[in-house]
Amino acid sequence: MRMTRRTLSVTAGALLLLATAAPAGAQAPTDTAGERGVYEITATGDDRHALARSGVDVLGSSGETITVVANPAQARQLEAADVDLTHVGDFDELLAERNPEVSDPRAAADEFPEGDEAFHTYDQLTEVLETAAADHSDIVELSDVGETHEGRTIPLVKISGGSDADKPEALFTCNQHAREHLTTEMCLHIVERFTDGYGTDETVTEFVDSREIWVIPTVNPDGATYDISGGQYQGWRKNRQHQGTDLNRNWGYEWGCCGGSSGSPTSDTYRGTEAFSAPETTAVKNFVDSRVVDGEQQIKTHIDFHTYGELVLWPFGHTTDETTEDMTEEQAQRFQQVGTEMAETNGYTPQQSSDLYITDGDINGWMWGEHNILSFTFEMYPGSGGGLDGFYPGAEHIEPETQRNDEAVDIALREAGA
Repeated sequence: MRMTRRTLSVTAGALLLLATAAPAGAQAPTDTAGERGVYEITATGDDRHALARSGVDVLGSSGETITVVANPAQARQLEAADVDLTHVGDFDELLAERNPEVSDPRAAADEFPEGDEAFHTYDQLTEVLETAAADHSDIVELSDVGETHEGRTIPLVKISGGSDADKPEALFTCNQHAREHLTTEMCLHIVERFTDGYGTDETVTEFVDSREIWVIPTVNPDGATYDISGGQYQGWRKNRQHQGTDLNRNWGYEWGCCGGSSGSPTSDTYRGTEAFSAPETTAVKNFVDSRVVDGEQQIKTHIDFHTYGELVLWPFGHTTDETTEDMTEEQAQRFQQVGTEMAETNGYTPQQSSDLYITDGDINGWMWGEHNILSFTFEMYPGSGGGLDGFYPGAEHIEPETQRNDEAVDIALREAGA
């Protein structure tokens, strides 16, 4: 069956906060003084890609309306291109409306704002993982893939029962983008489900005994910790290396190739000085590379969790073509079939990443382009609206929105052995 190109409608609040910027080699705006504004813009098709290349931070979209954060230089650039901007408000003021009052910010350092205490800080996450490893030592190994820019370890959990000989492997990664805290809870839920359910839940037990399950609950603990500094959300996306690098634009496959990232360090989609210039992406890369045994990559499937938009996405992001020299028609068809099946279980919208707009240097492209790992991005709750609030759903959403992906996770584990 020959595939045809599909263009799917974009759900509100879509994808990864993917604010892309000027093409490689292009001059990025340097005037970043002044307040950041939040704007609504109407854009479709190629206009949507052009908007992304301007370097704005895309918060979300609903139909043809896109909500962005733009500094004064970016706003002037868009106005000069006859883009109609509707000013919604000031970024920092809107963020302040989401944050509760804190009488003494120093007393709330590294704590989630009041009401969101059910989310796990880095220290709390570490404690939970250590407890899981101690309580389930027969199936859990806790280690790390390396250190962050600020010296925090990036935890790595391995879950597997019995002998590991010839077991297919699956990897789940979370929290590349600092302000996407719900994703850390997603990875933690995977750990808890496949440990606490072992021996009692038939599905869980079968997968633990027949697979090696790898989980990295936070790729960006420096950024996540900074994002809740002083007990207030900061709206932070990148790591904490100098002015910050967007980790999901720092991967080596087609890095900076196609106008899908920014060369400006002030941009929220800054791709870094070179591929893998961020210690966090280098650490995960080295781990994935290490799973090549006797010339064969042992990790077969991968999901990278983000918020928000309720999407299941697959490669490639750097091109709108479904097939390339690194993606045959049969392989593209498998991505579509598996991605659609996953989306049928959680109610997300399935589509190729570039259906939204062009991105380059992302993790899915590298996982497939370098290692032929069947790699997906899940954009979690919410699916529409939200603006800045979309990154900070209440704690009451943790349980239902993580459990919502159980069947899709099981599909990824099944496909690892396909």
